[in-house]
Amino acid sequence: MKNVTLIAAIGKKNELGKNGDLVWKLKEDMQFFKEQTMGKPMAMGYNTFYSLRGGKPLPGRQHIVLTSREIEPNPQVTIVRSVEELLKYIEDYKEEVMIIGGSKFYQTMLPYANKLLLTEIESEDKEADVYFPEFKKEEWNREVLSTHKENDITFYHVMYTRKER
Repeated sequence: MKNVTLIAAIGKKNELGKNGDLVWKLKEDMQFFKEQTMGKPMAMGYNTFYSLRGGKPLPGRQHIVLTSREIEPNPQVTIVRSVEELLKYIEDYKEEVMIIGGSKFYQTMLPYANKLLLTEIESEDKEADVYFPEFKKEEWNREVLSTHKENDITFYHVMYTRKER
């Protein structure tokens, strides 16, 4: 699908999170996430939704949550009960939809993605318990958008666009 973008911050070994939280919290990366997702729908799993702000939506973005659980009604939150229902939403929406996690959700949506916005962090965390899925980098064009250093950690904002299939 031309309008599916996965966005994530990952370590050298694809580390995403540990103990229900992000591995790294880098101010410039949080700003990048906000800039890239503002005004766009963000699709996620239940645990990711609750990790954001305790189940309170981030301002300026529609949240699409794939879950079988009940969530307190909120005009900023759309609940979908199946991947098929989510794909129908994305197809009907036609504009860019951001996939923000978690790990299983990224794995499910990766085949549909046309773009990956990854913060590639030059660090490892051996205690990480959640990982971004492996993907065949030869199937993607890689463009480094920017380079940063924060708290002695170097990281890159990188855009991968899928090569024509």
